[in-house]
Amino acid sequence: MDIFLTGATGFVGGAFLKEEGESHNILAMSRSLQSDAHLKLAGVMPVSCSLENVSAHHLNGAQAVIHCAAYVEDWGPPEEYWAVNVEGTRRLLDAARQAGVKRFVHIGTEAALFHGQDMRNVDETYPLALDSPFPYSRTKAWAEKAVREANDPKHGFETIVLRPRFVWGPGDQTILPALRRMVEAGRFAWIDGGRNRTSTTYIGNLTYAMDLALTKGRGGEAYFVLDGPPVVFHDMLTHMAHAAGFSLPEKSIPGGTARALAFAAEKVWRGFGLKGAPPLTRFAAALMSRDCILSDAKARREMGYDPPFTMDYGMRALATACHEGTYPIAA
Repeated sequence: MDIFLTGATGFVGGAFLKEEGESHNILAMSRSLQSDAHLKLAGVMPVSCSLENVSAHHLNGAQAVIHCAAYVEDWGPPEEYWAVNVEGTRRLLDAARQAGVKRFVHIGTEAALFHGQDMRNVDETYPLALDSPFPYSRTKAWAEKAVREANDPKHGFETIVLRPRFVWGPGDQTILPALRRMVEAGRFAWIDGGRNRTSTTYIGNLTYAMDLALTKGRGGEAYFVLDGPPVVFHDMLTHMAHAAGFSLPEKSIPGGTARALAFAAEKVWRGFGLKGAPPLTRFAAALMSRDCILSDAKARREMGYDPPFTMDYGMRALATACHEGTYPIAA
């Protein structure tokens, strides 16, 4: 299939290229000469554009779009989240419709439902957090709304949203690097002892779901894609750190304290215009101190989703990549 891919040099898009790229003809959005060179080495055709200026001619006959790109930083200007996650997605949807694309696969997130609450036994009927206090959650919710409302099967345009949770595995440059930086700076502490539970999505299971979504699933719908039963944060992060060759200390602070400290830190950072991110953000503190237990029954039922990789396999793959140096964890 001819596919236009955004976020091709990121964790999720890059993994799709590696795992599924040979089965398709990929055109990849590229925003720099460095990205051009990286994509060409991967055997992919770079297309020079961005979510700020993408148009129908950039899609060049693509039958499908897989939209992975997003502003995912833990801290940043609210207007930047909106410009990339919402306006950029709307612009790409318009370009896809005008180019005659048949299927638009959007990589969403469970964070689009999150406004600071525990989420237990949540399925796709749970409402989007369009008024979330967290810019990432709020803008991903509005982006998903735009994608699902754009579904137009009468005119041959179908849209679908995949919602992974806690995407992990070789290639991640968010979770493990952040953990290592905090440990080395002496700033790591569990929140509530790490006892909260979370659903997870191994990167190989996500790329498998992305390939399925090109032809499976109902237009206008969202689907959670997960590894299986939930895990305890403490167990998950401890195993990940061990696979990467470092250990996490057992220091812990109460969830309420963590959320209060994060709120105060953000006030100071914004009030004084400090550079960089605060040591703890409200979003991170809330995520790590709440349960997030989701159901992927809908994806299994309607898409035939059956995750091919177990948690044990993923941990072994992570350990192997770290040991062989194919996945350096930048400190």
